Amino acid sequence: MRYLKRTFFIFILCISLSAHTQAQKTIAVKTNIPYWATASPNLGVEVAFRHKMTFELSGGYNPFEFGNDKQWKHWIIWPEARYWLNETFNGHSIGLHGVFAGFDVGGLELPFNLVPELKNRRVEGNINGIGLSYGYAWIIGNSLLLEVSAGAGYGRLKYDVFTNGDNGYKTDYGQKHYIGPTKGAISLVYLF
Repeated sequence: MRYLKRTFFIFILCISLSAHTQAQKTIAVKTNIPYWATASPNLGVEVAFRHKMTFELSGGYNPFEFGNDKQWKHWIIWPEARYWLNETFNGHSIGLHGVFAGFDVGGLELPFNLVPELKNRRVEGNINGIGLSYGYAWIIGNSLLLEVSAGAGYGRLKYDVFTNGDNGYKTDYGQKHYIGPTKGAISLVYLF
């Protein structure tokens, strides 16, 4: 009887420790480090909901104008379902993500003359899309990870074109179908 009680106690202790360990790895809070370089505060939350499966909801917002009719205002939301090949929040992952964003950009000269029209115009619109992603997470501390992810897919843009400035008048509108990169991040992640 004494052996049975001891075995039962050890069993309950192991389950408790296992549940506690699992609880530490069920929620992650993250931020995309390069996204801060665009002066865009951002935050993400990822929750484990099945064995090797997580759901992430990340977003960013940039409300800033830079003067002289220059602005890079935008918001973006990335929901994503992920499957982890090794274990949750460690190693390789593949995912299916969505992209929902709004933008109001103008008066800018982008590198490599990517969109020369932006120098003298303001473009306002949104994009909705879907894509596939790949990621890898490294454990760098007790509850700290470094995660790299990239994704590509399809997006549909709808936009209006205005003359420069907030009081500019509408000169054109358009829609475009986009196939290419839809997500990229180097994130610092904290696990709870």
